[in-house]
Order: sequence, then structure tokens, then C-alpha cells
Amino acid sequence: VQLQASGGGLVQAGGSLRLSCAASGGTFSNYVMGWFRQAPGKEREFVSVITRSGVNVYYADSVKGRFTISRDNAKNTVYLQMNNLKPEDTAVYYCASSSELTRSHSRYASWGQGTQVTVSS
Repeated sequence: VQLQASGGGLVQAGGSLRLSCAASGGTFSNYVMGWFRQAPGKEREFVSVITRSGVNVYYADSVKGRFTISRDNAKNTVYLQMNNLKPEDTAVYYCASSSELTRSHSRYASWGQGTQVTVSS
């Protein structure tokens, strides 16, 4: 499956952004979908994951209560709604697909190109 992320941008602290990730070339509903992020000089880190049906979702502690992951299998798209953004959320955000429910980025086979999120203080 090919993934295309979009929706990043520059926002002030406390603001909101909604990331989208459109999938093509595969059966989207067969995949667990995850969001990861990578800040300059840091390792890629898990942000959130959603199961194939969308019933179960999981978050990193750092974003819990502020971010919401969702998916629309009819539109082959997964979303990440980010509210109350903080400067420490600044990173390139990646969507990825996996055949298993996992927080480990090494278990995700396909990746989007990344979208930059910058939060100013």
C-alpha cells in the first residue's frame, strides 16, 4: 500500500491541526495504521495506532488526551486530530501501515513521506 500524508503546518501553541493519510494500491481495511513522529536529532517515536476496524485506538502518553486518531475505510484515509499543540510536538509526522497491532516502528512496512508540524511558543 502507498501512503500520502498531508495537513502539517505552522501553528501557535494551543492551536490545532488535522493530519490526513490517504492510502492507495491495497486493501486499506486490512491494515493497522499508525502515526509516528521524528524531531531533529531524535529517534522516530510512536504517536498513535488504530486497529483495522477503528474500534481500538492507542496513544503515547505524551499525546493522550490531546490527539485523536480515526479512520474512514470507505475513503482509505486515516486521520490524526491534534489539539492543544505544544512546542515539543514539533516534528515530521509519518503515517504507516502494519499487519499487526504494534507500537514498534520496525514492524510497519509502508510509510508515507512525512508532513512537517511546527508549533511556535
